[in-house]
Amino acid sequence: MTNKSSNAVTGQSDFNGKITLAITGASGAGYALRLIECLVAANYQLYILCSSAGRIVVDTEVGVKIPSSPDAASEFLTEKYQAKAQQITVFGKEQWFSPVASGSAAPKQMVVCPCSTGTMAAICHGMSDNLIERAADVVIKERGQLILMVRETPFSTLHLQNMLSLSQQGVTIMPASPGFYHKAESIEDLIDFMVARVLDHLGIAQDIMPRWGYS
Repeated sequence: MTNKSSNAVTGQSDFNGKITLAITGASGAGYALRLIECLVAANYQLYILCSSAGRIVVDTEVGVKIPSSPDAASEFLTEKYQAKAQQITVFGKEQWFSPVASGSAAPKQMVVCPCSTGTMAAICHGMSDNLIERAADVVIKERGQLILMVRETPFSTLHLQNMLSLSQQGVTIMPASPGFYHKAESIEDLIDFMVARVLDHLGIAQDIMPRWGYS
């Protein structure tokens, strides 16, 4: 017999995969929202973690007010991106019993977009003081794929040392620094440049940005 309960037990899903997306207080909220849009369109299930600073930046930069309540935020983002039921789930910073906190349940892929240098430092040193840091720690220890879209300028020596350490652990450091060779005509074009690179690294088909030599 096949039903929703048995699918939950066996790990089967109507989605193409699961990805954890963390949003921190670094500048670059537009990247995160566009990535959510693309992942929903690609039929991926999202576990979203948004810091309080992240919510402030999203509101400041793009005028989107993400509710502080995880349940309300899940409902808000589901409606905003016309996602399927249970396709978007938002967790609070101390929901330690959420799937992303355990190596036995967390998605093997995670993106921190945008990633503040403070969050990067905490991840680098395994601090795990909140759910974003713990989720990243889980992905690293389980040998999964972690992408940090770091946004800061200039980088200090300490920032660069943390990047090197994380890179040596298999983490992908992808600074939010879009190229201009595709002749961007808008901020949205620059956002799509970086989001397309993230999708490429996640192994998700995308057509928002042509690859070099194919335009």
